[in-house]
Formats: sequence, structure tokens, C-alpha cells
Amino acid sequence: MARARAEASFKRKQEKAREGAKAWEEYEAQYRGVDQKIARLRALRLAKEAAEATTESNDAQQSTKKRRPSGSAAKPEREEKLYMT
Repeated sequence: MARARAEASFKRKQEKAREGAKAWEEYEAQYRGVDQKIARLRALRLAKEAAEATTESNDAQQSTKKRRPSGSAAKPEREEKLYMT
């Protein structure tokens, strides 16, 4: 009788150990999935930021080229208009 109880107790402990190992494997698999998703999203965010930075620098370069010249080149036009009236 005592031997049967000991064997039943041993089997329960083995089953709990197997269930614990299985639960741990599932937890690790879920963690790896989350970690991979974070890495993918980070890569997408960095690529987007790099593309935006490139676009902004291109826009800044184009906007400096489109500007009218400042200084003496713009002033004579105004003076000429003033004298014409």
C-alpha cells in the first residue's frame, strides 16, 4: 500500500514536471515571437525615419535653390517701381 502511494506521488510529480517544462517552452516561444515582432517594428520605424530624413534634406536643398536672391538684386526693382508712379 505504501509503495502504491509512493509510486502515485512520484507519477504526479513527474507529470507536474513535464507540464512545467511544457509551459516554460510555450512561454519562451511566445517571448521569442514578441522579441521578433519588436525587432521587425524597430527596423520599419528606423527605415521610415531614415526615409523622412532624406526627404527633408532633399526638400531643404530644393527650397534653398528656389529662394529669390536677397540683398541688392531685389532692391532696385522696388526703387524703379517707386519712381514710375
